[in-house]
Amino acid sequence: MKQAGNTKKRQRREKMCFWGVRIISYLVVLFVAAVLLDIIIKGAPRINWAFLTEAPGPNHTTGGVFPAIVGTFCLIVGSMAIALPVGVFTAIYLSEYARNTWFTKLIRLCITNLAGLPSIVFGLFGLGVFVILLQFGKSLLAGWLTLCFMILPVIITTGEQALRSVPKGFREGSLAVGATKWQMIRTNVLPYSLPGILTGSILSVARVAGETAPILFTVAAFYTGLPKTIFSQVEALPYYLYTVSVNVPNIQEARPTAYGAALVLITLVFGLNMIAMTLRAKLRKKHQW
Repeated sequence: MKQAGNTKKRQRREKMCFWGVRIISYLVVLFVAAVLLDIIIKGAPRINWAFLTEAPGPNHTTGGVFPAIVGTFCLIVGSMAIALPVGVFTAIYLSEYARNTWFTKLIRLCITNLAGLPSIVFGLFGLGVFVILLQFGKSLLAGWLTLCFMILPVIITTGEQALRSVPKGFREGSLAVGATKWQMIRTNVLPYSLPGILTGSILSVARVAGETAPILFTVAAFYTGLPKTIFSQVEALPYYLYTVSVNVPNIQEARPTAYGAALVLITLVFGLNMIAMTLRAKLRKKHQW
């Protein structure tokens, strides 16, 4: 009887915890939906062809956000093109080659700590190293490298976890038929870990597109034309929102433009994430174990 009573108490506690987590999850979804709905309702009237294809006006409340869209896209593509190969190869080294020594543990600890740093720290780091020390100036190259350092910890961590999730039998079977270690990784491990690696990429895309502090110090400027070289400055949607919020005296006049730019930014991030998620789903379906 006593054991039955303890079982019922444990079941009640588990049920209470379950409903507590469930209610918190519903509240989070509700708050996010409320924010998105507010942005859509207030930003949709500002969206038109001119807003998407024209340059911004001198007072930030007229014109469009086309240069900011191009700048945001350039920052995402450039930083991911640098960070993804570096992050994946680092994850491969830590997962497949590095021994479990104090040095590799220190490396993992540093990567974990870097993932938790505020973005303003990366912005100041990029300003001091790439803009001033290496004399890249405020440019696309400086912005790419700064954002690359910011998202590398996420890509490395998710990549290493994805590689470690591949069963050991895949490795042993490949080595048993005479494959080298790199051939084993390239043909039997990496393809099956790509869905997990893309998960880190999706998180990184969202962070690159939405960060203001790193690009504020390294690359962003109010409309200077479309970028021509890697040493050109660009305007990005987060910086455009910052400029509208800070530099326009009459915030009521600038609010529709700010909401419109925010809606464009959310749509851009959502579209890129959907492409990555679709690719991840196809890879997961193709490489199942």
